[in-house]
Amino acid sequence: MAHGTMQRFVDREQAYPAKRSAEERARDFREIADRYDTDTARKQSARCSQCGVPFCSVHCPLHNHIPDWLRLTAEGRVREAYELSNSTSTMPEICGRICPQDRLCEGNCVTEFTGHGAITIGAVEKFITDTAWDEGWVEPLHAGPARGQSVGVIGAGPAGLSGAEYLRAAGYEVHVYDRYDRLGGLLTYGIPSFKLEKYVIDRRIERLREGGIVFHENFEVGRDATLEQLRTRHDAILVATGVYKPRAIRAPGVGSAGVVEALDYLIASNRKSYGDAVPAFDDGRLDAAGKRVVVIGGGDTAMDCVRTAIRQGASSVKCLYRRDRANMPGSQREVGNAEQEGVEFVWLSGPVAFDAEGDDAAGAVTGVRAQRMRLGPPDASGRRAPEPDPGNTFVEPADLVIKALGFDAEDLPVMFDAPELGVTRWGTLLVDRRMMTNLDGVFAAGDIVRGASLVVWAIRDGRDVSETMHDWLKAKAVSDAARERAAA
Repeated sequence: MAHGTMQRFVDREQAYPAKRSAEERARDFREIADRYDTDTARKQSARCSQCGVPFCSVHCPLHNHIPDWLRLTAEGRVREAYELSNSTSTMPEICGRICPQDRLCEGNCVTEFTGHGAITIGAVEKFITDTAWDEGWVEPLHAGPARGQSVGVIGAGPAGLSGAEYLRAAGYEVHVYDRYDRLGGLLTYGIPSFKLEKYVIDRRIERLREGGIVFHENFEVGRDATLEQLRTRHDAILVATGVYKPRAIRAPGVGSAGVVEALDYLIASNRKSYGDAVPAFDDGRLDAAGKRVVVIGGGDTAMDCVRTAIRQGASSVKCLYRRDRANMPGSQREVGNAEQEGVEFVWLSGPVAFDAEGDDAAGAVTGVRAQRMRLGPPDASGRRAPEPDPGNTFVEPADLVIKALGFDAEDLPVMFDAPELGVTRWGTLLVDRRMMTNLDGVFAAGDIVRGASLVVWAIRDGRDVSETMHDWLKAKAVSDAARERAAA
């Protein structure tokens, strides 16, 4: 190991890419920071301690070879760094932008524990792959020798796209079915451009399309074809729909006009960024401009909503969360970005009712009646459970209330007209160790199996399920051939 190149964390300070000022970035939906230049990327990569047990890789769901591509970057071998980074991930530049590195690789960096600050892994990952796109190093998707078998993938989010890419590379004919008019799932419609500009997703999808993957947009399983009908078209099916059912708030006035779902709000905003006509935005229902906005929730979706509302010109934006800052599920960096941009956090507070104009249950919302909370004993996950602080209530004025409490699985057996499809008590799909459901040849991956989770885990699941599907399809081909010989 070239100690002269690496282990420079003692004499070189941590430096993330410079962010635009909060005032400037709050006026547009561009990403808030540019990427490193080559010299800075090399210097920051050289801070890596090249430790014997790379906890950054251990805590990365994809187990990326992080110390190795940091060393290659520090040595100026960026193309080799890209090839190594790309070997374990189908979307490294996307992970570099939206992974919560503070909870994964960087949060477990040995250099962070020494007090010198973590290696800026996410920013280097973004630099490596963006440079590869600029330099033309990103190769087309090459399909393996044709196997004479086809796979249908339901859902064009990160799990579905990742699985589709690996299966196409293995030589299968791959068809991807998605109910939206654009591909990418929540990458396209659920994540704002200030975190992930849409060209980043579009170029990935175009590469898959040019590699021979067939996409079927505006295709809804259960409407355009049942699950059983798709099974007759393909040798195997991968269900990677994600989870889209918003968790409900049961409180008086929740049906008032101006109390909206987070995903409806984010989809409307992202559609406007594409130039679409969005009636619910154009008539003001999903536009925060000039409004007092209250977002309920503490995860990454809630952070996306508050920061979107700032950019839409809300008069004020507040986030109500029932725990304290230390117990938030979302990225602390996102909380910091939101605070810089003018979001006010109201900690240890939960809604109990929604006030509205007049006596009509559908009247316009005027405020959130909230209960102060306190933290009790830890729950099953180890986080301290919130409990009401009796007699301590207040009203937060609001013209627009966005519910961002997370997502659960939709009722796929009903939606897909497949009542025999096995599910867990949470509605997620029940799979075995091969990631196959109770239906022969129907596999599942991503959030529809594990529940609402991170994009990086969806990519990992797509990679894993492609391997088990490949094994199953090879065995099926042998079995089918044997039956044909016996019939002859």
